[in-house]
Amino acid sequence: MVSSYSPGALSSASLSPEKLAIIEDVVSKACKNGADAADALLYESTSLSAAYRLGKLEDIERSESQDLGLRVLVGRKQTCVSSSDISEKALGPLVERAVAMARLAPEDPYCGLAPKDRLAKSVIDLDLHDPTEPSSEQLSTRAAEAEEAGLAVANITNSNGAGAGWGRTAVALCTSDGFLGSYGATSHSLSCSLLAGEGMGMESDYDFATARHLADLPLASDIGKKAAEKAVRKLSPQRVETQSVPVVYDPRVANRLVGHFAGAISGSSVTRGTSFLKEKMGHPVFASGVTVIDEPHRKRGLGSKPFDGEGIANKTHTLIDDGCLTTWILNSATAKQLGLETTGHASRGTGGPPGSSTSNLYMAAGSLSRTELMSDIKSGFYVTDLIGSGVNGVTGDYSLGAGGFWIEDGEISFPVNEVTIAGNLKEMFREITPANDLVFRYGTNAPTLRVEGMTVAGQ
Repeated sequence: MVSSYSPGALSSASLSPEKLAIIEDVVSKACKNGADAADALLYESTSLSAAYRLGKLEDIERSESQDLGLRVLVGRKQTCVSSSDISEKALGPLVERAVAMARLAPEDPYCGLAPKDRLAKSVIDLDLHDPTEPSSEQLSTRAAEAEEAGLAVANITNSNGAGAGWGRTAVALCTSDGFLGSYGATSHSLSCSLLAGEGMGMESDYDFATARHLADLPLASDIGKKAAEKAVRKLSPQRVETQSVPVVYDPRVANRLVGHFAGAISGSSVTRGTSFLKEKMGHPVFASGVTVIDEPHRKRGLGSKPFDGEGIANKTHTLIDDGCLTTWILNSATAKQLGLETTGHASRGTGGPPGSSTSNLYMAAGSLSRTELMSDIKSGFYVTDLIGSGVNGVTGDYSLGAGGFWIEDGEISFPVNEVTIAGNLKEMFREITPANDLVFRYGTNAPTLRVEGMTVAGQ
C-alpha cells in the first residue's frame, strides 16, 4: 500500500481524497500485475475566458479536463500510458496493457523512480490558489475596460481585441516507493492588443499580465493604456544600415536570453552532446557579477511547485554564480547518465517519462538603472520585439528578426522595424550587463539587458 504525505493547505484547489485514492489504486494494481515499480500522475483543469473586440463581446469559452498518466517499470524497461477516463472500468485494462507493453519495451539503463531518500516529506503551501472564481460577466467586463481605455488613447485606430481569463489546475503524483503529494494553483490573466495609425503606416502592440491571485493583477485600464502607448510609439519607423552596435533588450524580451541559457544546460541537451555549454561546468559563462537563479518555492510564483515531477523535494538553485556555471538542470534519468544526482528539476506530463525544466527562473538585477545602462551608447538598438526562433543549440549561433527603437547619445530616438540581430550566445552571455529593474511578471524573468557588439542587419 502506498503511504500518503500531506497534500498541504491548498485543499480547495488540490485533488479530492477520492481522486488521490484512484491513483494510489492504479499504482498498487500495476505492481500486483507484475511491475517492479510504477508511478501515476493525475491532472485536473478548469478554465474560463472572454474575448472582446471593438466594443462587442466576441466569445466566452469554458473547458474542463482531466488526464491520468501511468508509468510502469519492469526491470530496466518502461512504458507510459494515459487516459482521460479514470473510471475503474477503464483503468483496469489500462494497467494490464501498460505492464504488457513494458515487458516488450527496449532496455533503458537509466530509467527508474527517483531516489527514495530524496522524496519530499511534505507539501509546502506556496499560496498558489486564489479562491476567487470570476463569472463570465466579470471577465468580459475586464476585457471591455482594457480595450475601452486603449481605444481612448490618441492615434489608436483599431483593435485586435482584449481578453480576460481564469484557470484552476490540480495535480497529484503517486509512486510505488511511497510518495503521494498533490497541490493546486489558479491563474488570472488579462491582455489587450491595439493598432495605431492608418493604412500602410499602421503599427500594433500589446500588453498582458498573468497572476496567481486576482489581487496581483494590474487594473484592466492600465493594461489597455500601456498597449495603446506602445503601439503609438512605434509609428513612423525608420530603417537603419547594417552595423555592429550595443543591443539593449527590454525586459519583455530579455527573458528569452535566460531561456536559451536554460535550454543549453538541460540534462537532455548535455547528455546528447547537443549543447554549446556542454564543456562549461565550473567555468565562466556570463560576465562576472551576473547571477541566474531558479526558485521553485517563490510565493505566488507563476512557475512555483512544492515538489518536482518525480516527487523530489526541490529547492532554490543558483545556476550562475558570479558568472560561473554551477549545475545542470537534471531529473533522475539524466543525472544517472552523467553520474550525478538529480537537481529536483523533473517535469512531467501524462504522456511520457519525466523531462526536466526550470520553475521561477530569473537573472538577478544589476546595479545600474536602465538610463545609466544606455547613457554611454552613441548608437545602438533597444529591442522590444523578437520574431522567430533562429537559435542553434549546438553552436550557440543566434539570429532573430527584431523591432524596437534606435538609441542615439544614450537616449531612445526613433522606432525601428524589419531588422535582424545576430551574434553567438557564447559571446553574448559574456557581454551581458543587467540593469536594476527586475520585475517578476513571467515564469522566466530578467531585467533590462545590454549586450555589446551585436550585428544589427538593416537595409
